[in-house]
Amino acid sequence: MSGLQGLAQENIWFDKSRYDEAERCFYEGRNGVPQTSQVKTSLQGSKGHTRSQKPRERKTSQNASKSEDQSELASRFKSLELDNKNLHKVVDDLRATLSKLESRMATLEKGQSPASKSVTVTKAAPVQKPKVEKHNGADDDDDIDLFGSDEEDEEAERIKAERVKEYSQRKAKKPVLIAKSSILLDVKPWDDETDMSKLEGCVRSIQMDGLLWGASKLVPVGYGIKKLQINCVVEDDKVGTDILEEEITKYEDYVQSVDIAAFNKI
Repeated sequence: MSGLQGLAQENIWFDKSRYDEAERCFYEGRNGVPQTSQVKTSLQGSKGHTRSQKPRERKTSQNASKSEDQSELASRFKSLELDNKNLHKVVDDLRATLSKLESRMATLEKGQSPASKSVTVTKAAPVQKPKVEKHNGADDDDDIDLFGSDEEDEEAERIKAERVKEYSQRKAKKPVLIAKSSILLDVKPWDDETDMSKLEGCVRSIQMDGLLWGASKLVPVGYGIKKLQINCVVEDDKVGTDILEEEITKYEDYVQSVDIAAFNKI
């Protein structure tokens, strides 16, 4: 009974949960699981001892949080100081530029700037008001000229006429473009016995102002008959195709017909 009485005096049965926690932590440590700080406190003594350690842990945690807050405040304070220095620098730069602008405005107002010397200000001519002549008599109302004399109108008309004359003279000096055309004619004889050399001579004998004959050749038509294909350059205002055909067909002994093979503007 002495052994049972000794066990009855122990507090192990009341702290069973604490010992179970210590056992669990022990096996976790053997298996490689990191142990927490609560395992050491559970193995160091009674309940009163563990309760006394909890406020210490709270105090250390509070001290750590306070130190973190202080470091954070210090970093913020440093950043605010840097921002304040930058703002002071910006304000100083703005003041310097403002002082420069004020000095430039002062020099511009005094008229001492070099730019103001080169600028020339032209004043508009004063507008002349119409002169109104005063007369005492009522019969002279028709002679009042409300818009001044007619000399200004005459001067404007004279200047306008001179300008028109100068323009017409300049226009007359410019070379006038002459419209020309290149015509290719087919002159057909009556038969194969027609002398084509004489036929070409008759065609080239036609002379007009604005007509210039060019190259020619004989082109076979069929059955031994050849036609004369001749080129000419004409001025459109002076020589027309109708007149040219009429002049060529006058040589009835040699020419049967005249056709225009090609007509091109030059």
